[in-house]
Amino acid sequence: MLAGRDRGEVGLYITLSETHSELEIVAASHGWSLEGIRVFELVSPAELGGASEQSILHPSEVELGETVDGVLRALERENPTRVVFDSLSEMRMLAQDPLRYRRQILALKHYFARKGCTVMLLDDRTVAQQDLQLHSIAHGVLCLEQHAHQYGPQRRCLRVSKLRGLKYRGGEHDYEIRTGGIEAYPRLVAAEHRASVEHTVVSTGTPALDKIFGGGLSRGTSVLFSGPSGAGKTTTALSCVEAALRRGERCAFYLFDETLSVMLQRAAALGIDVHRYVEDGQLELLQLDPAEMSAGEFAHRVRRTVEAGATMVVIDSLNAYLHAMPGSRYLVLQMHELLAYLNQKGIITLLILGQHGVLGEGRMDVDLSYLSDSMLLFRYFEARGQLLKALSVTKSRTNAHESTIREFRLTSAGIEVGDVLLDFQGVLGGVPHYQGSRPLLADGDDDAASEG
Repeated sequence: MLAGRDRGEVGLYITLSETHSELEIVAASHGWSLEGIRVFELVSPAELGGASEQSILHPSEVELGETVDGVLRALERENPTRVVFDSLSEMRMLAQDPLRYRRQILALKHYFARKGCTVMLLDDRTVAQQDLQLHSIAHGVLCLEQHAHQYGPQRRCLRVSKLRGLKYRGGEHDYEIRTGGIEAYPRLVAAEHRASVEHTVVSTGTPALDKIFGGGLSRGTSVLFSGPSGAGKTTTALSCVEAALRRGERCAFYLFDETLSVMLQRAAALGIDVHRYVEDGQLELLQLDPAEMSAGEFAHRVRRTVEAGATMVVIDSLNAYLHAMPGSRYLVLQMHELLAYLNQKGIITLLILGQHGVLGEGRMDVDLSYLSDSMLLFRYFEARGQLLKALSVTKSRTNAHESTIREFRLTSAGIEVGDVLLDFQGVLGGVPHYQGSRPLLADGDDDAASEG
């Protein structure tokens, strides 16, 4: 109605359920003014006296006719372009007989069609079953729903069930009611963004890691960093982001698990200082609350970042993203569309997925390895009374990657990738057998310390 008013159209709001003052209070809460919009109350306070009561005829035989006559008089008087009828549930109660109710609605439809009005009929769906008869009369049907979960706010979604003469996007679309109106997040369809992508290879910022990947990271691909907590997945991803920032690229890092201040402090302690890139806007580092954000809103935010020029996107982590969804099947479908969209835009996407357990093969909440183009596996292993780390690229669809297992360490200078663990057997199992004399990264530090 406000959009029509701004275009110079006459709007008429017919209300049976709310008073004019109640509508003004709701509008004021959003910073709106109803000036220029006619509000017609079908039942005014003056009509609630004893003179309006009658007992000879059934109320439905009189009240429905009077209601329709009142609507017609208001329409003839205002001659509106846009009309809101709020709501049909009251008219349904006045009619009582479904056939009589349908006839009245059909008569109103023909009247509005002759007047050239755009009419919005509101129905709170208080009946046990959907009014499919009304759906057949209307040109379009927009369903607004909300789903309650065990934790967090209710999730709102809208669905276009019918729209004659126009092609619309089906399925559920998340939306939020915010101060100033609603914000809708259309369901992402990757097929609408197909484009040819040149899969050029860029450096991770660590030469040894580039070698493992077969040259580096390919544009238009997604890389899954999988491993137990604390193995270095986030730090490795942040190191790749820092290399892209030094090349002058824009990046986005979405944090679901870690707070922003802890993230920046820990990165600086490891020699990865990205604070200045955050300040100048080259790096979008956002801390998100999975309990407060829907998957549709997150996909919309990522898409907006990509359209702003980002070339690398990091999602940390998929575990928190999973817990924000009502079920894993929705996660897989939405993540599939999001990754396909990012790949077709030439974006390098780094996905972090935590595993349960420390030693041995960990268990994942959901297997997304088949969606990713490359996979970097992190593992703990025990050697010489120490808990060490190793990494290996287990999959790459674009590069001829190494099939080796290398030692991995986090130092004050960033990440450090060592030689191939040739003298160990069973590293991925967590308890390897040592069969050689090749030194480890820790051995080199101890030797240097003893020499100093």
